[in-house]
Amino acid sequence: MKLSVLGCSGGIGSGRHTTCLKVDDDVLIDAGTGITTLDFDQLLAIDHIFLTHAHLDHVLGLPLLLDSMGDMRESPLTVHALPEVLEVLSTHLFNWRLWPDFRMIPSAEAPWLRFSPLAFGDAFELGGRTFRALPVNHGVPACAFHLATAAGSLVFSGDTTRSEAFVAALNAIADLRHLIVDTSFENALAGVARASGHHWPDSLAEELRALRVRPEVWITHLKPGNEAAIMNDLHAVAPAWALKALQQGQLIEI
Repeated sequence: MKLSVLGCSGGIGSGRHTTCLKVDDDVLIDAGTGITTLDFDQLLAIDHIFLTHAHLDHVLGLPLLLDSMGDMRESPLTVHALPEVLEVLSTHLFNWRLWPDFRMIPSAEAPWLRFSPLAFGDAFELGGRTFRALPVNHGVPACAFHLATAAGSLVFSGDTTRSEAFVAALNAIADLRHLIVDTSFENALAGVARASGHHWPDSLAEELRALRVRPEVWITHLKPGNEAAIMNDLHAVAPAWALKALQQGQLIEI
């Protein structure tokens, strides 16, 4: 399995794109502005998108993807997410006011888009890869994703702050090789992080101390302009983990 980082920033700006991870050639996890780094043929190859939650920086590429190539697809694009997330998309995005409902285009019998509800703990197997939703804490319905292969596992937290349930889920994955986890603000902005449902260095360090597994840890969703301060704080409070910032264009292989 190859995971390509198309976008991993907590905002936009020169060289920065919001969250979008590509798994092999056919799957996306989230659909932020990173999706715009794909060329036409790469976009056309995407058959499944797993969404951690419905915030705009994680879904805004989805309607544009369908608008760009829906008519060229031989089967619907399938979006997998918690039922509450799919409800937000139905009510506020694909509602004929903000954007057309591609579940009805060109017809309900042959649409360009299909929703597939995914409950916590459900496992969706796809070509030797298993995708499973894990609990997190973001203040809105949200999940992490556990990607499992015969060679090992990777977990992407999506957006989250402290969560005992998430730590327990991680500790149950004996073959966890990589953890990509949100830390959006430095310690000086802990109040902002807490209010918006994101980690700050001290909160992440506390969760790392509770881990019994020892994956390689990559930090994602750093806010633009705050990256150095966040990483400096992380290295100070969790020196044993050799934490690294996830990079746009990075490839992680399992």
